[in-house]
Amino acid sequence: MTGHELVNQALSHKSGRVPYSIDLTSEACEVYGNRLLAEYRNELVMEDLGAGKLSKLEAVSLAIGNHILCVPPPWWDWKDVDNSFNGEDPPNKLPDTIGTGSYSDFFSQVAYFKERFGVYIITVIWGGHWEKAYALRGIENFLVDLTLNTQWAQELLNMIIRKNMVMLENILTAPEIDAVLLGSDWGTQKDLIMSPKCFRRMIKPGEKQEYDLIKRYGKKVFIHSCGNILKIIDDLIELEVDCLNPVQPECMDLVLLNKIYGTKLSFYGGISTQDTLPYGKPEDVRAVTRKVIELMGKNGGYITAPSQFIQTDVSYENLKILIDTAKEYA
Repeated sequence: MTGHELVNQALSHKSGRVPYSIDLTSEACEVYGNRLLAEYRNELVMEDLGAGKLSKLEAVSLAIGNHILCVPPPWWDWKDVDNSFNGEDPPNKLPDTIGTGSYSDFFSQVAYFKERFGVYIITVIWGGHWEKAYALRGIENFLVDLTLNTQWAQELLNMIIRKNMVMLENILTAPEIDAVLLGSDWGTQKDLIMSPKCFRRMIKPGEKQEYDLIKRYGKKVFIHSCGNILKIIDDLIELEVDCLNPVQPECMDLVLLNKIYGTKLSFYGGISTQDTLPYGKPEDVRAVTRKVIELMGKNGGYITAPSQFIQTDVSYENLKILIDTAKEYA
């Protein structure tokens, strides 16, 4: 069974083998990459890495057997933003934007990955319209805008969504893309960063436009939000989100999530990068990984993964145990 098939099975809540996706930061890849490529040597991967067809990060991901490959698309950013956007009060204008990346390179890349390796392809867009807005204004300023400068805040959010919709429609034409992951950190360690009422009034309508577009192209919707977002999970289910990442166990109770939402939503993550992976012993990593997989994956609907990308505070021994334990269930 290919990675594409295995992930689709999990997202359909069919029990059986559990796919995994264990990603490293660029720094961790530099520290551990060569050792991982030797330990989990894959001749096809090494051939393409040597030919310059794969980056080291991509090669490591494929060599360790990840069933998912995350591919960044062409996107956009703010252009020539001046200091007026960082002031206490919002300016009387909206910022300019500029596109980044190459569509032709992106389309060629995802076609190559799917044909050559059979992986499930997620195009990853870090920074949804909430994050794009607060990156422009500063998070404290934009939280004030949501309350006191709501007209300007809404105009900014609407502008970001309009730009996102154009870019999304361009990339969604690639048949090899299986899902889009939208990064939108709405939570703190303890609760939502805004009230549920504010989320539903200011953020949710734009999210709905994006999700509906992704669904029209037959792709799955993955959402990345750090923190405790329990108060809006019902909203995400209403919006037909397929999978939630990164599911931080320090912030949300995995037993509760599985009990209430396990048949309505898939989960991707859940193995602690704040506690178990950096500070546990290898036997702790093995025990916790098995416990999470057996809890979250018993009825399908789960992708084994750490709750964030692996950083260098995770030892190689713990990383290897995580990979090998994930392989046992896949």
